Amino acid sequence: MPAASTPARALMFQGTGSDVGKSLVVAGLCRALSGRGMRVRPFKPQNMSNNAAVTVDGGEIGRAQALQARACGVAASVHMNPVLLKPQSDVGAQVVVLGQVTGNATARAFQAMKPGLLPTILDSFRHLQADADIVLVEGAGSAAEVNLRPNDIANMGFARAAGVPVILIGDIDRGGVIAQLVGTQAVLDPADAAMVTGFLVNKFRGDPALFQPGMDFIAARTGWPGLGLIRYFGDAGRLPAEDAVALDRRWARDGGSITVAVPRLAHIANFDDLDPLRLEPALRVVMIEPGQALPGDAAVVILPGSKATLADLADFRRNGWDIDLRAHVRRGGHVLGICGGYQMLGQLVADPDGIEGRPASLPGLGLLDVQTVLTHGKTLTEVSGISMIERARFRGYEMHVGQTGGADCDRPLLRFADGRSDGAVSADGRVRATYVHGLFADDSQRAALLSWFGADAAGLSYEADVDRVLDALADHLAADIDLDHLLSVAR
Repeated sequence: MPAASTPARALMFQGTGSDVGKSLVVAGLCRALSGRGMRVRPFKPQNMSNNAAVTVDGGEIGRAQALQARACGVAASVHMNPVLLKPQSDVGAQVVVLGQVTGNATARAFQAMKPGLLPTILDSFRHLQADADIVLVEGAGSAAEVNLRPNDIANMGFARAAGVPVILIGDIDRGGVIAQLVGTQAVLDPADAAMVTGFLVNKFRGDPALFQPGMDFIAARTGWPGLGLIRYFGDAGRLPAEDAVALDRRWARDGGSITVAVPRLAHIANFDDLDPLRLEPALRVVMIEPGQALPGDAAVVILPGSKATLADLADFRRNGWDIDLRAHVRRGGHVLGICGGYQMLGQLVADPDGIEGRPASLPGLGLLDVQTVLTHGKTLTEVSGISMIERARFRGYEMHVGQTGGADCDRPLLRFADGRSDGAVSADGRVRATYVHGLFADDSQRAALLSWFGADAAGLSYEADVDRVLDALADHLAADIDLDHLLSVAR
């Protein structure tokens, strides 16, 4: 009888807080260790994000895990993020398990669900271990959220259940990193703290020698060895982001002379659709905050995806953006709606079954002659084809609930390779909409869409740029972290 194979080693990266750089550190290490010939797999037990990616096995996972899978050179799988929460109201979220929607839950209700989800999480983790040399696990939020510890499945609860050692990451860029790390050790249960095998300090700027006393102090107070002082990585903003907190930083560039305005919806989803536009030198991409007017000089207004179309449609009107948008169109401006933004541009959005909350209907913005009915069942699929106007090829993915139809759908924006059509175009051609995400990442389609509103594409190969940045990130981390030592603490 053949001997059982040895499970892959694993190492978990938890943070002192949200947005300390866990996702990028894991992505960079995935690329660095894959470059050594290792079979590496990313894993995040529980995620909360409205930026998601479609997997080859027909589900959805957090965008960060899809990027990490890419860094490993493998296809994304639902097992890489078995539990995903997608907030769609201030107190509730859609619960996605193994890539499929299982229902909605309030924050309190989800706490009670967690113990029942742990076996599924552990099964997915073991599934990845069976096909890897090492699994790099990403925690969620802060390891120090002791109020959530009893039913935790995202940080120490998972680490303890799976027997995975932990490396704690602090963020010096936000200040107080010594207190972040020492304070986390102080509040952790001793058995949880014993899982930590070292710490990393991320986003350092300046002379590393000046912070060596700080590294020594943290090590002395916590008993954890310092495993690396990671210099600030300036190209991080060129990679797809998952957390909406990144929006505050990613849109702070002057850019070119052609303004692209994007209303910041309260439940904005899949905003990484817009990342390739930020890299086009001709464009000035502006995220319009609630209370601000849509700029009068915008060449195009893009209504992005939404996790709560009805709520965001109501907020759109409360902000007066409906008035601004009609004025924009009267001035000859262009409008593009993506997914939830597509639904909002029609005559009516109806939710008779209460998919997003209580059953309700709202009149749409009226710029397209279409109507949408939200329905049970979610479309999750990768697609490709050509655009019907410029005849430019595209690749992307569908991720939506609801069916949209009407006269303007007789002028579809896209034709899929399987013969289906998607989207709608107004009679004058200045309002377009689609359910397909990822269009701007396709260089041909991005160039075609830019020409539609009077801009020239710079010839950037976006996908090649993502891989270039992942390679640079891997080299960056390898210079600041002893990878051999890192591998030695994995078990």
